[in-house]
Amino acid sequence: MEATTVWFVAIAFLWTGYFLLEGFDFGVGALLPVLGRDDTERRVLLNAIGPVWDGNEVWFIVAGAGTFAAFPDWYATLFSGFYLPLLAILLALIVRGVALEYRGKRDEPHWRRRWDRAIFWGSVVPAFVWGVVFANLSRGVPLDARHEYAGTLTDLLNPYALLGGLTTLTLFVLHGAVFLALKTAGDVRARAVRAARAAVVAAIAVGGTFLLITQVQHGKPVTWATVAVAAAGLAGAAVAIARGRDGWAFVGTGTAIVSAVATLFVALFPDVMPSTIAAANSLTTTNAASSPYTLKIMTIAAVAFTPLVVLYQGWTYWVFRRRIDASHVPQPAREPEPAR
Repeated sequence: MEATTVWFVAIAFLWTGYFLLEGFDFGVGALLPVLGRDDTERRVLLNAIGPVWDGNEVWFIVAGAGTFAAFPDWYATLFSGFYLPLLAILLALIVRGVALEYRGKRDEPHWRRRWDRAIFWGSVVPAFVWGVVFANLSRGVPLDARHEYAGTLTDLLNPYALLGGLTTLTLFVLHGAVFLALKTAGDVRARAVRAARAAVVAAIAVGGTFLLITQVQHGKPVTWATVAVAAAGLAGAAVAIARGRDGWAFVGTGTAIVSAVATLFVALFPDVMPSTIAAANSLTTTNAASSPYTLKIMTIAAVAFTPLVVLYQGWTYWVFRRRIDASHVPQPAREPEPAR
């Protein structure tokens, strides 16, 4: 296997890991105003992702850095042509990160409500826009002979891309609801289960439509298999949710996300950014790649450090594996009543 193919697979793996793990973080943030009836319950929701959300974002950082190092032309064209959507994602992630850290700094209802709104929008915006971005990569964008983006923002907001955005949003909301059902107890879990039952219907309808269109218009014979696995994952999640099998439901939603991302990347290969103007203008794993020596050094570093990172993150999930509820949230101490 050529080094360029190895690194295309590696980039696909990193993006898949990011959407699998950060997906339920986005879902929890989007469900914050729906499932949290009071401040204590909202703290339960945030505590469920508190130990892991920042580690999950590392996958995005590494995916971006890996793209920059392995396929610099792809990185340059992507981040210039998709400047406004990616800027919206970046600002939303910054606001969400600040909100998660600063929300508890003051015990004031107005202070926390403001940050709760920031967490909500900081989760919904990237959950939707990432789908728009990757749908456009699958569909192709106008690239000129110099491999530069020749379109406008409105070209990126086409119906297929907007459907892709709705697909990632519904999938992540479902993934987040199932994660909360798995990770919480009591009233919060009961509401999360009800949310998951509604979300799985939307995810099957929207996601199924998007994947079918993707397969018919841009897919390959092999991607019928990944589409089928994604459909089986959603169907299995629906059955598991109905039976109260939270762990299997999470496996089902995770399988659907992984298979959906795999469908997009397999359909994309060997292109990394197809051109709708002319096939000769497309960026491929060959003409967008770094030098063989660069890829060799990167491969050695990835083989050495990736297992350590995966093991560490797996250990983090194991340590914080237990369910939580309102009893695990410390309440502010009451001031003693003055003596009479």
